[in-house]
Amino acid sequence: MALAVEKGKLSMFSLSSRHEKEILLSLDQMIVTKTDPKGQITYANRTFMEIADFQEHEVLNKPHNLIRHPDMPRGVFRLMWKTLQKRQEFFGVVKNYTSNRKQYYWVLANITPDFNNAGQLAGFYSVRRPASRAAIAALEPIYQQMRQIEAKLSKTEGPDASVAWLLDQVRMSGASNYEDFVMSLNKDIIK
Repeated sequence: MALAVEKGKLSMFSLSSRHEKEILLSLDQMIVTKTDPKGQITYANRTFMEIADFQEHEVLNKPHNLIRHPDMPRGVFRLMWKTLQKRQEFFGVVKNYTSNRKQYYWVLANITPDFNNAGQLAGFYSVRRPASRAAIAALEPIYQQMRQIEAKLSKTEGPDASVAWLLDQVRMSGASNYEDFVMSLNKDIIK
């Protein structure tokens, strides 16, 4: 763990094996974005832009996955989209990149479908807060295994196989689904 002064702010970070710096969010930091139905960013709060180090014009009308870290298995996003297609909200722990690809941050993400007055999908709201260290420690090896499963299969089959493996792990933990598993790992963060 180290301290650094960046842009006039004191922040804590740690170094990963790739020599990336981890940005540690404080409990009072809430990242909010909104996208259209295809995942293009239509709104980003100042906290998102500060942490991810983007200017507003760099994110608006861009795909939300522009911050996706390569350590994230595609299967987690496959599960997210399947959940959202059922008109249900999704909770997940996600590792994101900043604009320079030399820093990353972990979040507990809540993604909720947004519907217009006619009941049609208008987009998605995503509210993120820091993920607990316990959640990160539990999910890093799971995500690593999911990436290994995905690497052995096709781009289509890999995410489905890694989700199936993930859900088996979740059931073995005693949780009924991934969202409950994630929430149990973050119980100290969510009060």
